[in-house]
Amino acid sequence: MNLPRLFRHLMSPHWRVRRSFPPAALARIEQAIAQSETRHGGQIRFAVEHALDTASLLRGLAARQRALEVFSALKVWDTEHNNGVLIYLLLADRDVEIIADRGIHGRVDAQSWEATCREMEGAFREGDFEQGVLRGIGRVSGLLEFHFPGGRQGTNELSDKPVVL
Repeated sequence: MNLPRLFRHLMSPHWRVRRSFPPAALARIEQAIAQSETRHGGQIRFAVEHALDTASLLRGLAARQRALEVFSALKVWDTEHNNGVLIYLLLADRDVEIIADRGIHGRVDAQSWEATCREMEGAFREGDFEQGVLRGIGRVSGLLEFHFPGGRQGTNELSDKPVVL
């Protein structure tokens, strides 16, 4: 068990998400996702969580494992072309994880996803949460534009609205 991590999560209040992402910022993130999906055939979801619960921390749940749970719960895997991408932020750890469905995962190398995560985390260290997310959406969109060009065809399969857990 990592005691500093446990303490950091236990002392991370839920209102921290609202301070880092006020309603106007969440609306701009939603607009950025919607706008990006006009340029590619992929689906992007953004989820932010203030901290993990005590049971998850005692189990040693990593941010990556939690991101996989959220990916499943939000059904990002359930798109027609298997090209959904989740950008997950665990605020207490300031850790970003990108989970891509099999249709895009096989086309983009892990280094590209990692570079996007590290760029976002750099902005978060400077306290610039909204711009960090917007830059991440831009980078993910660029990858989706390359591999799934042409913009959204038909209905939007996944909501563009950010998820606050």
